[in-house]
Amino acid sequence: MSPASTGAPTVVGAASVVPVVPAVDSRMTPGGPGYRRMSFALFLAGVATFALLYSTQALLPLISGEFGVAASEASWTVAAATGGLALFVLPMSALSERFGRRTVMTGSLAVAVTVGLLVPFAPSLTALVVLRAVQGAALAGLPASATAYLAEEVRPKALVTAIGLFVAGNSVGGMSGRVITGWVAQEWGWRVAVGVIGAIAVVCAVAFRLLLPAPQHFRTGSLRPRVLARTVRGHLSNPLLCRLYAIGALFMTVFGGVYTVVGYRLTEAPFSLPQGIVGSVFLVYLVGTVSASTAGRLVGRLGRRGALYLAGGTTASGLVLSLAGSLVPVLLGLVLITAGFFAGHAVASSAVSKTAMTGRAQASALYQSAYYIGSSAGSTIGAMAFHAGGWTGTVGVGLLAVLGVVTITVFGTRAARVAARRERRPASFSPSGV
Repeated sequence: MSPASTGAPTVVGAASVVPVVPAVDSRMTPGGPGYRRMSFALFLAGVATFALLYSTQALLPLISGEFGVAASEASWTVAAATGGLALFVLPMSALSERFGRRTVMTGSLAVAVTVGLLVPFAPSLTALVVLRAVQGAALAGLPASATAYLAEEVRPKALVTAIGLFVAGNSVGGMSGRVITGWVAQEWGWRVAVGVIGAIAVVCAVAFRLLLPAPQHFRTGSLRPRVLARTVRGHLSNPLLCRLYAIGALFMTVFGGVYTVVGYRLTEAPFSLPQGIVGSVFLVYLVGTVSASTAGRLVGRLGRRGALYLAGGTTASGLVLSLAGSLVPVLLGLVLITAGFFAGHAVASSAVSKTAMTGRAQASALYQSAYYIGSSAGSTIGAMAFHAGGWTGTVGVGLLAVLGVVTITVFGTRAARVAARRERRPASFSPSGV
């Protein structure tokens, strides 16, 4: 059969006719080889990360009682961990450019789970805060490296869904950590509770390393400070990336503030719930698992900015509803806050990975840094607002943060329309919109 009859393109040389084989995208896609293993491995990494990172959050009333401190002081056991992560996520992302995503994620989990087994033996609040800061710094190797790994190994059309599954693992980790610690602490105290979380994280870490496929598309980058600084400057000079970083920080400010002090509210009058029941309240994280994993479909229907508007509106509605004096509307408010937060986070973080054409690990690291700075700020400011004005004060802080999200998104929408008019093409195709 002649080359022409096969339908394949040909290149005519001096002596022969050679078929040209079209390049095949070998990156993973849903249903393809390795995709399920990869998704489950990163899901477990997300579980371990969030279970460890927020292992003390549901236990703050007990920690306050043992050490004789107020909510604003006990909240540092959460803020120190998220702050450590925020400070070290950029350096850890640079290490992943040099030594590989899988290597850095594995090392980070190994250190974090080791520290997690030491946390139950902290002799004082100061020692506990220091251990939590070290644990957060170790966990910094996970978030940015995971999203960079996905951006390199998964086809672009499946990226939002893949990152959504990783974020869903975060929500499961956050939920299970709080629920388990609540019930264990009710019977055996907060020290045993965080020890159990450390043991669970060890299992997740081992399974992650065994399941995660070796990267096929990673290219070694440079550790030179000048190269890193140039990459970071490039990302920070991109208006879209900066807006996405701010959106992630503001969403996490809401979430960090609400879930840091909700335990205090529910253990006090008029609710006066026992510690185990308070821990079970975090089952609403399952809503976040669903909203994060469906973020790709949400963007497909509403567009990125439309999805962010919906996420912000859902979060604000939940904050207002949580002001009610009875338990059912408060729980429904937490459901809406959780759904809105995880959807907004999944949309913004996946947009960062799609926007950055180079230095994806650094772009993701900057997002994660802003995100966890928002968590530390939310934990601290939310606790201070609760001390000064009760739950109403915490809700006020959250509503201001949501207003910031909406304002930034409106600004991005207008910028996209201006760019579209200049380029004479629809705004939905403008690279400058949020």
